[in-house]
Amino acid sequence: MKTVVLTTDDLSYAADVIMGGGLVAVPTDTVYGLAGNGLNHEAIAKIYEVKGRPMVKPIILLISDVSVAHTFCKTVPEAALRLAYAFWPGALSLVLQKSDLVPDIVTAGGGTVGIRSPNHPKALELLRLTGVPLAAPSANITDMPSPKNAEDVLRYFDGKIDCVIDGGECSVGFESTIVDLTVEPYRIVRHGALQDEEIFQVLRDSIGGYQGV
Repeated sequence: MKTVVLTTDDLSYAADVIMGGGLVAVPTDTVYGLAGNGLNHEAIAKIYEVKGRPMVKPIILLISDVSVAHTFCKTVPEAALRLAYAFWPGALSLVLQKSDLVPDIVTAGGGTVGIRSPNHPKALELLRLTGVPLAAPSANITDMPSPKNAEDVLRYFDGKIDCVIDGGECSVGFESTIVDLTVEPYRIVRHGALQDEEIFQVLRDSIGGYQGV
């Protein structure tokens, strides 16, 4: 397989790859993600295989904005909306109850799904062109450093994936913060790019308040 590197703003080729069940490394604000159609079981299985990712580890879905969250989540509580309006697009992932539209392979058989709207124009453009959520864990071999540029991705996957979108160096350079909103009290399950206190402040202002991590 020849891995195509896209350096232009025309992402139609990458969109065709996604809709055909292939894999595209896409830049985000945090790190590069290894993206496939988040509604396509076979594409998601390829992500697990190429990364060497254990099938028991769920995958976060990238979405365009908060307006489509209800499509992929059974409910979107007030706290989730407040966090999304405060930090999206950006380096915050929200864990919510998944809708029936989300394949079980995304969630490793669980009932919850992580969603995020990335703050990068090329990631958002790919989401717009495809009209589907992108299953997109970091574009690295499992347990290896996460890639911050296209060259890092190619060192892992040249000849193993269909396409890399070169969007330059990631502005953040490490993973998103993950907040689980399916438990009470809400809790941060991965400390990442956002400061905990920023999140706590928004949660304190949400309906019902915030009781702790």
